[in-house]
Amino acid sequence: MVEAAYTIEHFAPDHGRASEPDGEDLNFETVTLAGLLRETLPRRELILAPIIPVRGLAMLFAGRGTGKTHVGMGMGYAIASGATFLRWHAARPRRVLYVDGEMPQEALQERARSLAAATPYSPPDESYFTILPMDRQKLGVSINLSKPEHQAALEKHLDGVEFMVIDNISTLVNGGRENDADSWDAMQAWLLQLRRRGVSVLLIHHAGRGDNARGTSKREDVLDTVIQLKRPEDYDMEEGARFEVHLTKARGVVGDDAQPFEAKLDVVDGVDCWTCQVLRDRELDRVADLSGEGMSVRDISAELNLSKSRVQRMQAKLRAEGRL
Repeated sequence: MVEAAYTIEHFAPDHGRASEPDGEDLNFETVTLAGLLRETLPRRELILAPIIPVRGLAMLFAGRGTGKTHVGMGMGYAIASGATFLRWHAARPRRVLYVDGEMPQEALQERARSLAAATPYSPPDESYFTILPMDRQKLGVSINLSKPEHQAALEKHLDGVEFMVIDNISTLVNGGRENDADSWDAMQAWLLQLRRRGVSVLLIHHAGRGDNARGTSKREDVLDTVIQLKRPEDYDMEEGARFEVHLTKARGVVGDDAQPFEAKLDVVDGVDCWTCQVLRDRELDRVADLSGEGMSVRDISAELNLSKSRVQRMQAKLRAEGRL
């Protein structure tokens, strides 16, 4: 019986880095179907259930000011602490590296304080959540993760790390035009190397036109999970952080786990308090309210931008629940 295993205990950036062999040195490894079936492979656990597997690649994208860094840091802290964030849970603590290319250290410190105060859980020790901020680097030093030498420099900080957040693509990956698919090749190859070495990666990116992630769609090809944050239609800027969470790509995520939901941040006595509501439940509440006001199916359909048949199904559900 052949046994395969993956480890992150000793990440060696200076050994086995991918280089493109020439001619006869280029050898690809194959396995027969029967051989693959005989292998004892480790079960692919979830690093943040149900959305990010161990050795998973994911992307979170949203428009400016929607809450990308709030969510990215929240996910990282939950994974480092073995805790829950929004509707997602980490079964046990794992080491996290958060690479920030945009925020001042003072803002990062404020976010970190809020995170630590918002949950009774904490990382087992200081090494479980490490931050690499652009703002802390020497003047003249930049980070461009499309360059192999910058990838190698970052790998020096990955020993024992199982989850890395890159916040964000625009500031940390400058490998050519955003819409050019070929310009993503070097970064994609590196991400696949990290996955093989046992590191899960969350990329944070900006939304562009058409409600999609900015630039080439090639970035999503090898990803397990793509998370989109969107402002609700009735959002008011005075509300602060309130957004819808949509899984636009999620391998193996089904049923209620795949449902979009709304998340809202309230700060109570300086402590972050998140509340979540599945969007279909929110729509159901609105249909109940408008039906109770005597509105017709046609008017409710127009008000909520839902089909009349969907409104009728929701009203039937409300009647069955005794709410209408």
